[in-house]
Amino acid sequence: MKPEYLEIPLVKNEELLQFEITVEGHKAFIVYKERPHTITLIHTETEPELEGKGTATAVIEKTLAYVEENNFKLIPLCPLVFAYIKRHPEWKRIVDENFKGFDE
Repeated sequence: MKPEYLEIPLVKNEELLQFEITVEGHKAFIVYKERPHTITLIHTETEPELEGKGTATAVIEKTLAYVEENNFKLIPLCPLVFAYIKRHPEWKRIVDENFKGFDE
């Protein structure tokens, strides 16, 4: 994560069911679904003003940390999150054992 994003807080917007960060008045977010002990990440998006600035990576990293810190298991259906975990396999430690996508 770029250093300028380290201090930006992650917001769990339970009304919109998304994890968000706000940078320069614009949002990057991941849509999620929560069940007991499991969070499914569905879609990652950044507003056009943030594209190419590393904000998608920042919101992914902050969200993965939240999932781990709160003892959830992860189901990474979002293609960006899935690709991030493939590049950083140490995060497989939080992936739900029933998710077989990385085995194929």
